Amino acid sequence: MSTHAAAVSAPPRTWIVTQAEVPALLPMSECIEAMHDALTALARGEALLPLRTMLWQPDRSGLLGLMPGWLGQPAALGIKVVTVFPGNHGSALDAHQGAVLLFDTAHGSLRAVMDASAVTKIRTAAVSGLATRALAREDAGDLALIGAGVQAASHLEAMRCVRPLKRVRIWSRTKAHAQAFATAHAATAGVPIEVCATAREAVTGADFVCTTTSSKTPVLEGAWLSPGAHVNAVGACFKDARELDAEAVKRARLIVDRRESALAEAGDFLMARAEGAVTDDHIAGELGELLLGKVPGRTARDQITLFESLGLAVEDLAAAHVVVRNAESRGGATSVAFGGWRSE
Repeated sequence: MSTHAAAVSAPPRTWIVTQAEVPALLPMSECIEAMHDALTALARGEALLPLRTMLWQPDRSGLLGLMPGWLGQPAALGIKVVTVFPGNHGSALDAHQGAVLLFDTAHGSLRAVMDASAVTKIRTAAVSGLATRALAREDAGDLALIGAGVQAASHLEAMRCVRPLKRVRIWSRTKAHAQAFATAHAATAGVPIEVCATAREAVTGADFVCTTTSSKTPVLEGAWLSPGAHVNAVGACFKDARELDAEAVKRARLIVDRRESALAEAGDFLMARAEGAVTDDHIAGELGELLLGKVPGRTARDQITLFESLGLAVEDLAAAHVVVRNAESRGGATSVAFGGWRSE
């Protein structure tokens, strides 16, 4: 899109994409490649990304989060507006709800409004898939899922996109949730999904681990990790929440989605640092830097690697760009003349 305004002869169209419509327009394999492009653009300095703003309700039951950003390629300007209500876990409502707004960078017209729950579900797992492709051993096939919610399902799909699965184990604090997950996803996993009685049982011997819980206290201990394992830490996105104990962070080569965000918000890292287990230098680099060859990834077969995922606005914008591109070429969503245009 040009950065210079030009004459507009017709009202711009805005795509309205519902939760049910997003998955078909944002296939996991395409999203993984879009995340590669977005994070390498970020590492090259071709993005603007302020830290997200969060407004808590007075009783701390939920928050409103604002995640604005600009991306140079593909050209994108927008924001994700999302609510986070942890009390929704286990109910019919997602804990994360909201909308992604994508604007035209030439005129500022609203190009799309799409469901944030669906976009977040897919792009978060896609980034973990990208990190796994870059950091996990080539022969990794034994997967452990910690948590049995929305992100566990999308992470199972993402892991299948980047590594052939030989074994899948799952643990949840609510065993019934893990059993329901195993039943629901047995056919698509390609291998049986084993329900484990403890998180340690799920993790022991695993080649790669995805932590996708809403826990504020560790559900993964470093002592359980086998040499050469890779961990995607996804669930803890606040400075006062953690899924990993300090030993898990200390034992691993740590790659983050963005250094500034990790130093401000990553509870897994910040609590380990507060306990004296690591310093800021323990962050080996950003995923985009690794993909550009600016920092090394895995340096030994037996090395434990850790990707700390917080979620970035440029990821949402890149995902939204894929949704719009596919809607324009394939259909599958509705466009309307939203506003911001005058005929005279």
